[in-house]
Amino acid sequence: MAILTNPVTVSVIVLCVLSLLKLNVLLAMLVACIVGGLVGGIPIYTEEEGVSTIMGLLTGGFTGNATTALAYILLGVFATAIATTGLAEILSKKLTRIIGGKKLVLLGSITIIACLSQNLIPVHIAYIPILIPPMLAMMNKMKLDRRAAACCLAFGHKAPYITIPFGFGLQFMTIIRDNLNENGMNVTINDVTAANWPLGVAMLIGLLISVFVLYRKPREYKMIEADTSAADAVSEKLEYRHYVTMVAMVVVVIVQVFAQDLALSALCGVLVMIIFGAIKWNQIDDQLAGGVKLMGLIAFVMLIAGGYAEVMKATGGVDALVQAGIDAMGGNKWIAATVITLIGLLVTMGIGTSFGTVPVLAVLFVPLCQHIGFSPAATIMLMSAAAALGDAGSPASDTTLGPTSGLNADGQHDHIWDTCVPTFIAFNIPLMICAIIVAQII
Repeated sequence: MAILTNPVTVSVIVLCVLSLLKLNVLLAMLVACIVGGLVGGIPIYTEEEGVSTIMGLLTGGFTGNATTALAYILLGVFATAIATTGLAEILSKKLTRIIGGKKLVLLGSITIIACLSQNLIPVHIAYIPILIPPMLAMMNKMKLDRRAAACCLAFGHKAPYITIPFGFGLQFMTIIRDNLNENGMNVTINDVTAANWPLGVAMLIGLLISVFVLYRKPREYKMIEADTSAADAVSEKLEYRHYVTMVAMVVVVIVQVFAQDLALSALCGVLVMIIFGAIKWNQIDDQLAGGVKLMGLIAFVMLIAGGYAEVMKATGGVDALVQAGIDAMGGNKWIAATVITLIGLLVTMGIGTSFGTVPVLAVLFVPLCQHIGFSPAATIMLMSAAAALGDAGSPASDTTLGPTSGLNADGQHDHIWDTCVPTFIAFNIPLMICAIIVAQII
């Protein structure tokens, strides 16, 4: 009962129910945050000095994801700048010609592009609102179930960072390594890479099931005619501004590799385009406005998620949840692996970030894994799975917000039922099964 009445559990249940009822994700998070805070004994209003309130903790916690939010805005500006040069339209035209009417080629193409956005060209989800909307008419003609496309995009945003130590993958694995080291288990990036590949395989299996089984049947969408005259007028011949844009992309990759700062790398890419004339001086305001329009909502959701996490920590619910989980384990490895992954699922579903879940869980679960007898490799896998679980399926995660931003450009793709629920089924179930079983072996 302690787990069911825990403020975090109650809050996540409220968040999921409100989201399933199609309440806007921002409002759902705010309501869930207030409910969780009240259950945890935090006042919503007080005249006493020095006493924290729910809203005070919420706004104070914005700093937790402020860097991420800034990075998303700057990536939005960079993506808008790329779109302005016409390079995205050229790519869309070429892809459309290559793909023709082949569903699997289309799904494979967007999966590969999504993977590249996490590792090789780390623009994260900023490319989606630029690249995907022009393809919706083609998807409609194919009668492609967009839930399959959402799963492909989500796979590309999750599997690479779990398994490949480059770009966002290097950031995630560094967090895993550092938190394990800080809690008494010395591991390296190579150890994390070696331990996590089964999780990538599990996600691949989930993707194949979603594409070939769950969402393979044709699905009808309204043929909403969009004005494509601007895109049709774009020449496919590469010009000076396109080459500058390609150089800017390379700069983004280089800065990301050396500085490990997504906001800085996006800013450098924008500056290259401005300095070398791909973007005119009098267009800068339009690019900034376009970036905010493109990624502003997602950036703000990330800020709210940071505040939400702060409120949940202040209730003491996270520590109590972990302690209740430990009490339920009884030293059994199978139960321990199940509890660790379930608690990871609950926490990540609420705060919407796998990167932020690792430090929350590692403090108690790493020593516990050592005590129960899990190997370093099994501990790495359990911590990685616990963090990644819920990232797909969470209404507040960029893994789900990103695909929706592109697939719902014509208003025919529901965030919860067409992105969150399908990606939850496709990836969280295989990840949990894989982590629980493989942790007993390695």
